[in-house]
Amino acid sequence: KRGTMGFLESFFGPSKKEIWQQVCVELGGRYVDRGFFQSDKMEIDHRNWTITFDTYTTRTNNSTTRYTRIRAPYINPDGFRFEIYRKSIFSSLGKLFGLQDITIGDPQFDDDFIIKSNDQYKVMALLSNHEIKNLITLQPQIYFSVKDDEGWFSKKFPKGVDELYFRVVGYIRDIDRLKNVYDLFTTTLDYLCRIGSAYENDPGVKI
Repeated sequence: KRGTMGFLESFFGPSKKEIWQQVCVELGGRYVDRGFFQSDKMEIDHRNWTITFDTYTTRTNNSTTRYTRIRAPYINPDGFRFEIYRKSIFSSLGKLFGLQDITIGDPQFDDDFIIKSNDQYKVMALLSNHEIKNLITLQPQIYFSVKDDEGWFSKKFPKGVDELYFRVVGYIRDIDRLKNVYDLFTTTLDYLCRIGSAYENDPGVKI
């Protein structure tokens, strides 16, 4: 007879930990067990950057929301920033508060996504890369952006260092989806270097 864990695995499928460990093996990453008070994480290196996957939970009143996030600090010499996320019933409300989105001339993509940036021409160049645009489209949920630091209550980055950032609601347990996000990060970082909006140097930040 199989034990309780075997029964749970057959009922719910492999755990997040097992799936993430498998991804680490396939992509040459590291699975880091951070103990009881912090979620485990996986780290995968690409050139001089480290792409970190982890999860976190927010609690509001009686509601709990779980998130998967992926982050990669990098040197951003020109301060190029963007936000890309799928449209929803709520995202269109941004226009009521003066938030303007950018269109790239692809009717399907423009219809599905909100695109914001401080440089229209650079974000259009980024999304002219078919691989990047396809990897974004493959994500059923996506919030993909450049952030200047980790927020008020966490790590502050040195001047000139920003963070490529991805977040979705729920824990990602799909191997192909995790690999696609990894490919999105590596392809985007490489392309940012090509257009002068990232340096390949080690940013000197650990998260």
